[in-house]
Order: sequence, then structure tokens, then C-alpha cells
Amino acid sequence: MAKNITPKEKNYSQWYQDVIRAAELADNAPVRGCMVVRPNGYGIWENIQAVFDRAFKETGHVNAYFPLLIPNSFMEKEAQHVEGFAPECAVVTRAGGSELEEPYVIRPTSETVIGYMYSQWVQSWRDLPILINQWCNVMRWEKRPRLFLRTSEFLWQEGHTAHATREEALAETMLMLDVYRRMMQENLALPVIHGEKSMNERFPGADNTFSCEAMMSDGKALQAGTSHFLGQNFAKAFDITYQDKNGKIEYAWTTSWGTSTRMIGAIIMTHSDNDGLVLPPRVAPVKAAIIPISSDEAKLSDSLAPTAMKLSNELNAALGCLGVAVDRQFHMRPGDRFFHHLQRGVPLRIELGEREFDESRVTIVRRDNSKKEQVSFDAAPARVKELLDDIQKNMYDKALAFREQNTRDVSSLDEMKDFFRKNTNGGFARAYFDGSPDDEKDIKDSTGGATIRCMPTEDESRGKCVYTGKEGARRCIFAKAY
Repeated sequence: MAKNITPKEKNYSQWYQDVIRAAELADNAPVRGCMVVRPNGYGIWENIQAVFDRAFKETGHVNAYFPLLIPNSFMEKEAQHVEGFAPECAVVTRAGGSELEEPYVIRPTSETVIGYMYSQWVQSWRDLPILINQWCNVMRWEKRPRLFLRTSEFLWQEGHTAHATREEALAETMLMLDVYRRMMQENLALPVIHGEKSMNERFPGADNTFSCEAMMSDGKALQAGTSHFLGQNFAKAFDITYQDKNGKIEYAWTTSWGTSTRMIGAIIMTHSDNDGLVLPPRVAPVKAAIIPISSDEAKLSDSLAPTAMKLSNELNAALGCLGVAVDRQFHMRPGDRFFHHLQRGVPLRIELGEREFDESRVTIVRRDNSKKEQVSFDAAPARVKELLDDIQKNMYDKALAFREQNTRDVSSLDEMKDFFRKNTNGGFARAYFDGSPDDEKDIKDSTGGATIRCMPTEDESRGKCVYTGKEGARRCIFAKAY
């Protein structure tokens, strides 16, 4: 157990901060609630961007960029939207040494400015659909910030689409929800439950919101991504109209969907341990670190280091990326070098000492379970690829097993209260519910904070509501959440 990390069993919040610091992922910025993302953290984000961006483009979306500043009058055009975001908005009132005629909101999200632009671009059914995504930063003034999970400024992507029919927009909403689910499971090793949000949890201005919910290692839920069916609300607010094939003027149907650097927080809290960060290989900036070891400087420079470089080139060629690095921290003791990569979450450590060099082999150590094995130079490229794939699968399977072990079916309100009373942070409680928003709020109050995370789209079962006793209620996932 690392001395510089508080055990998660002792203080989970402090453990989380310690892992971030030890892995050199991010620091608090001098601006309250903001963060500086360090190279190791940004490398994770770049890899997440790459796999998600590829998936977006495979589904026909293209990237664009819209302004950071949004006229305040735009925010006021959609009543629910402005009410939902008003407490979080940062507003610019002065620029160029004088008061602005109209204040500008630093974007908390871009539905309004994009809605305005779509109204300029759409005239005919031939102009639809519009399938645009943007990678950018947003600002939502957080009262209780936490690195990666809730910061006043964060990085994200936001997709915004416009369609000719309700059916097309709904299909888009569900398509992107499934893209999120697939990318999170395949690349982040996050087993997520995807489904519809309740009215209380709905995005301001949306007809329906759908989300991907993941269980963290303390039993709490984390909303990892959302997809919103906006109906015609923003189209009517910004006059996004088109002439259909019959010459009739119609309002477009729009969607929006987004996920953010919060996913890095999800990776940390799902997979990491009391020694530090544990990263899924597919998004790890360094997938394997080769560590030449010798107390003989001549052997290091003349034999071990060149062999390590040759091996790294072969491994990178086999992996099709630049994910294998050679550790040149020769001023440090071998144990300290091992610990450096362990705390940064590097999936594989490849040791190349004098004996390994003489025998044309390396020692490979896994980060996920600490298992060691010796592999010949010739066999290393294929074996490293196999091990990285196995680590990815093992991390997913472990997280899925944890979620299943901490999920319970409850059939009454008293049973739900008991579940969350016995489990301080909770876990997932599956229950049927068809009550009102006030009923849902009462459950939250009586369970110490459990809310409906989603109504799973893949669960079509019906049963008796835990609150009203009515039959035919939908299955819901209740949990305390970040």
C-alpha cells in the first residue's frame, strides 16, 4: 500500500484526490473551481477524444466550432433552459474598458447559439439533417468543485443535430446513447447502464433525457454521458424552420448529447486501488514502460538502453501506436522507477536487467493484478498485445462483477430505506416506480439522497410501484450519485 495515498476504505474522497496527485493528472488552478490538466491527464483525454471522435464520424457526424460567449438574450429564449442554468452561469458585463450593451454568458452548453445558427442555415428539407459535434470547454460555476467530476470549467464534446421528423430525432438520440455505451464499455472498461432519466433529472429544455450510469468503487453512481431529445423546443425558440416536400413550413426536431472529462474521474473511481491509478490500456497514454536496469553505466548506455529502444519500436509497430516508452530515469533506484509507473497507471511494466539482456528476454509485470512472466525478445510483441487485451477485459469484468454484487432488487419503500441505511454510500437498488416528481423527491429525502439514475432501456419488465403500489410501473435504478 502506497504511503502517499490514503486508503479508500479510510477516506474515499481523500483517496481520490491522492490518486490524482500521485498520478500527476491535474492540479487545482488559481481560479476557484477550475483545474489544470497535466500531461498525463491530458494524454488520457486525448485518447478518449480519439476513440469517441472516430465513433462520431463513423455515424456521419462532422466537427465544427461555435463561440465561447453567448448573448444573454439567447439564454432567455427557452424558459426551462434559462431557469435550469441560471445559477451556474458566469456572465461578462465589461470588455474593452467599457460596459457591454448586452451581457454575454460564458457557454454552459451551446444549444442556444447553435440553435440560432441552425435557423440561418436551414430553409428546406434538403438542408436536413444537420449532424454536428464540437470539442470545446464550457463553464458552470460549481459551489462544491472536485477535480474531473465537477469543475467550473471543463472539457467536453457536445453534439447538436437537427432533423425533419420526430422519428429521425428520436432515432438519433438513441443512436448516440448507444455509441456512448459501446465506447465506454469497450474503451474505458466501464460497465454502464443506459436508460431514460426521470422528469426531475431531465436536461433543462428537453422533452426526454437518456444517460449512461456507472457504479464507482464506493457504490455511488456517476452519470457518464447524456443524450437529449429536445423535441421542437429550441426550434421554436430560435425559429429553426424548413419548407417540406409539399411546400409547408415546419419546425425542425433537434437533439443534443455530450460527455466530458468527467469520464477520467469515472476511470479513476472505478478501477484504481490504494497504490494509485489503474488505467484501461486502450486509453492509457503509456501502455507499457520498458525499464533498463543496471548499476554499470557503460552497460546501460551501450547495451541495455539501445536494446530497450529497439524493443519499444518493435512493440509500437505491433500495437500500431506510440504507447510504449523507455524509462530513462537512471538517476533513480529501480524500485522507485517501478513505483513511478505503477502510480501513473501504466498497464505493463517491462523490466530489462543484465540477466534478462544476457538471456534475450524481459520480465513483464501487469498493473491490474501484479502477475509477472518472462518473455523472450522475439515473443514480446505478440505477448504484449495479448496481455494488454487481457488487462482491458479483466478490468471490465471486475467492474461488472462489483456492480452486480452491489445491486439489489427492492419491492417496498421500507426495503429501499433499509438498503441505503445499511450501505452508507449505497449501491444500485432496482425498483419499480411510477410516482410523481414529488414522490421521487420524497424517496430522495427519506433515503439520504438516492435518486432515479435511469429507467434502463433494455429492461421492459413491469411491476408494482414501491411508492404508490400501482401495477404496471417501470423498472428504475435508484442510487446516490456524484
